[in-house]
Amino acid sequence: MAKTDFKSVDEYIASQPAAVQGILGRVRNAIREALPGAEEVISYQIPAYKLRGGRVLFFAGWKQHYSLYPAGERLVAAFRDELASYEVSKGTIRFPLSQPVPVKLIGRIAKFRVKEVAEREKAKRAAPKKR
Repeated sequence: MAKTDFKSVDEYIASQPAAVQGILGRVRNAIREALPGAEEVISYQIPAYKLRGGRVLFFAGWKQHYSLYPAGERLVAAFRDELASYEVSKGTIRFPLSQPVPVKLIGRIAKFRVKEVAEREKAKRAAPKKR
């Protein structure tokens, strides 16, 4: 059975097949460059990035692809043209392992997610308190 108690992103990436490790490393670097102040954690047993306490972005490696999560309607709409050649469904963007890592796109997605999370937190703070 696959290991499911990762303590770090390094450990997660090291558990992947050798050919996938380099790809996931590039994905990781793209996210870290886009989110320099983010905390890198393992959440739901995959790499995640937190900023100001909120989870911004996750990634995971699979047999034929790697994925970014979450990909809500606003994000998908904002990147519609750039994501047209990728499989997008149920909050997930799937990138084939057989294609080059779209580093710039991943960085822009990460920055977009920061704005989404910040807007959601701002709306929560502004909402009237329920009694």
